[in-house]
Amino acid sequence: MITFLSTRIRWILIFWIFTISAVAYLDRVNISIAGRSIANEFHLTNVELGWVFSAFVIGYAIAQAPAGWLADRLGPRLVITAGVIWWGIFTSALTMLSAQMGGLIVLLMMFRFLLGIGEAVMYPASNCVIASWIPSSERGIANGFIFAGVGFGAGVTPPLIAYIITVYSWRASFWFSAALGLLAGAIWYALSRNTPKQHPWTTEQEKRYIEAGLPANPAKHAGSRLPWRAIVSDKNILAVTFSYFCYGYAAYIFFSWFFIYLNDVRGLNLRQSSYYTMLPFIAMALGSPIGGWISDRLTRRRGKRIGRCGVAAVGIGLSALFIALGTQVQSAQLATIILAGGAGALYLSQSSFWSVSADIGGKSAGSVSGFMNMGGQFGGALTASLTPAIANHLGWNASFLVAAGLCACGALAWLVVKPEEDPASLG
Repeated sequence: MITFLSTRIRWILIFWIFTISAVAYLDRVNISIAGRSIANEFHLTNVELGWVFSAFVIGYAIAQAPAGWLADRLGPRLVITAGVIWWGIFTSALTMLSAQMGGLIVLLMMFRFLLGIGEAVMYPASNCVIASWIPSSERGIANGFIFAGVGFGAGVTPPLIAYIITVYSWRASFWFSAALGLLAGAIWYALSRNTPKQHPWTTEQEKRYIEAGLPANPAKHAGSRLPWRAIVSDKNILAVTFSYFCYGYAAYIFFSWFFIYLNDVRGLNLRQSSYYTMLPFIAMALGSPIGGWISDRLTRRRGKRIGRCGVAAVGIGLSALFIALGTQVQSAQLATIILAGGAGALYLSQSSFWSVSADIGGKSAGSVSGFMNMGGQFGGALTASLTPAIANHLGWNASFLVAAGLCACGALAWLVVKPEEDPASLG
C-alpha cells in the first residue's frame, strides 16, 4: 500500500478534489432544499426564489474566466484554498438575514452572487491540476472522478439538509455546510502542490510517467500561455462552450428546481422529495466516472475525435431523449427514475468537456476551461429564472422539454469539434 501511494500522489490529489467538489455542491444545492423554508420565512414567490438561484449562477458564470486566469498564474493550491474560505463566509452570511430587513431580496441575491464568485475557482483550478499532474490517457477517468463529486455532493444533500432543517433549522444546515468546506480546504492546502516537481512525496518514477504522458505542444507555444484572442476566436473552443451552455441549462434544472418540482408538482412530501431527489445525483455520480473510463478507452483505441467528442455527443443526445420521455410519464416515481436516467446520461459527457479543454489549453487550461464553464453557468443562470417562468405560462412539462431541446443542440455541436487542432495559431 505504501509503495502504491508513493507512486500515485496524483490520484490522492484527484480524490481530494473529488471531496472538495462534493462539498462545493453541498454548499450550492442546500438552498434548493432549504428554499421552501427560506421562501416561507422571507415571503418569497417561486419567481423571486428563482432570482436568488440565478444570482449565484450569474456570479459563478462571470467569474469563471478570471478564476481560470488566476489559477493559471497563482496555481491551484492557493486559489482553491482561498475559494473555499470565501464560500464558507458567504454561505454563512445568508443566515444573518431576517424578514424584517429592508431590501431583503437584494441582500439575498447579493450574498448568493458573491458565493458564486467564490465557487467559480473550483473547476478551472482543478483543470490546472489535471493539466500538470495527469497524463492525457488518464484525463477522462480523472475528470470523471472529480465530477462524480458533483453527483455525490448533490446526492447526499437532500436527505442530509432535510434532516438538519427538520431537527434544527435551515440556518443550521448552512453553518454545517460552511464548516465542512473550511475543513476540506485546510486539508487541501496541506496536501497539495501545483506541480509534481514541487511535491515532496512525488517519486522520480511518477514524475517521469506524468511527463511522458502529457500532450505534446507545438514548439511555437510550448511552455507558454495562450492569448485571450486565440481562446475566444477558436471554433473548437466556441463549439465546446456552446455545448456546455446547453449542458448547464439541463443540469441546473436538477440542481435548482427538481426538489421543488417533486414537492409541489408531483405531490411528494418533504421526506419523499428528499429521497427521490437523490436519484438524479446518484446517476450523475455513476455516469461521470463511467463516461470518463469509456472516453479514455476509446481515445486510446480510436483517437480523441471518437473517444472525447463521440462520447460527449452520445451522452448529451441520450439525455435529451430521457428528459423528454420523463415529461410524458404520469407516475411520479417512474418519472423520477427516467429523469434520473437523463441526468446520468448527461454526466457521461462531463469528462469529455474538461479533458478536451485541458488538452487544448495546456499551460492555459484554467483560462480555456474557465471560458467554457462560463458558458455552462450562463446556461444554468438562464434555467434558474426561466424554468419557473415557463412553468407558470406553459406548465412544467414545457420547462423540461426546453431543456431536452437544448441538449439535442449541445450534442450536435460536438460534431464540429476537432480537439487535435492548435488554437495558438490564431494568436
